[in-house]
Amino acid sequence: MDFRGTHILSIEQFQREDIERVFRTADCMEPYAQRIKLTRVLEGAILGNMFFEASTRTRISFGAAFNLLGGEVRESVGMDSSSLIKGESLEDTARVLSGFSDVICMRHPQAGSVAKFASASRVPVFNGGDGSNEHPSQALLDLYTIEKELQASGRSIDNLRVAMVGDLKYGRTVHSLCKLLALYNNVQVILVSPTELAMPEELIAVLEEAGHSVTAADNLEQSIAHVDIVYSTRIQEERFSDRTKADLYRGRFRLNQAIYTKYCEPNTVIMHPLPRDSRAEANELDSDLDKNPNLAIFRQTDNGLLVRMALFTLVLDVAHLVDKYEQDICWYNPRLQPFS
Repeated sequence: MDFRGTHILSIEQFQREDIERVFRTADCMEPYAQRIKLTRVLEGAILGNMFFEASTRTRISFGAAFNLLGGEVRESVGMDSSSLIKGESLEDTARVLSGFSDVICMRHPQAGSVAKFASASRVPVFNGGDGSNEHPSQALLDLYTIEKELQASGRSIDNLRVAMVGDLKYGRTVHSLCKLLALYNNVQVILVSPTELAMPEELIAVLEEAGHSVTAADNLEQSIAHVDIVYSTRIQEERFSDRTKADLYRGRFRLNQAIYTKYCEPNTVIMHPLPRDSRAEANELDSDLDKNPNLAIFRQTDNGLLVRMALFTLVLDVAHLVDKYEQDICWYNPRLQPFS
């Protein structure tokens, strides 16, 4: 892929060598993400953060990543605060906002909406999630996390064993992750969900066409017994016509320390795209897992900064200049160590 000036809309844009380039660039971002050093390589550049659907981590992570590279961020949050509610088209919105920004990150509740917006934009557009369709930067940070977690025990993404658990029908993070895993070798995927929330057939086909083993199951305990990664997702209640329908499935697959100890291998890594639903009726990842060293959910969010910084530097063609604009920090930094 020629990253310079390109939109980042779908995982389907990436080949394995592109992913490797993103990951090695992300490695170089660590001193700046940890505030060991500053860089002003994007000083004067503006990110337009356009989030027309609820977000905490993704919105702030994209903004912080841009800030850490020296850039500035302008935000519009919620459909009600935008001219879309007045009937303005996505294309007109793109034509206007791309005049105010050097790059745009957008989230929208409708599948395909970000690509439609990008078609009229004069600057690169990043897909921060379009309905139940895709979430490319989340999939990249998830895979980057998997790579780093496996490296600790001398393993790689090739020959990975992963269980995806929860709402696999509407969970866009697992949709994008499946497409990424199709680029690797000999992956075993166990899909654990209610029948009504199963992984879409076209994504199962993507995995099978890549030669991977795919098994569908509705029993959590047996499905996580021999895997490297348990990737849990919440019930995507915002995709249901009403909450009562989502409630039918909430809490069906709960992982706690007792279940982990009894069924998982000692080094099985626990992942989740967040937010995890900690309400009593859901509680897909119990808080008693928080002291488990294999709980990687907060390392995932740290890695999200690195990956998004890498994408900005590649798309804006400054990856080779980041250290040329480096400075020392002058304040007390309590964050020199990442989450453990």
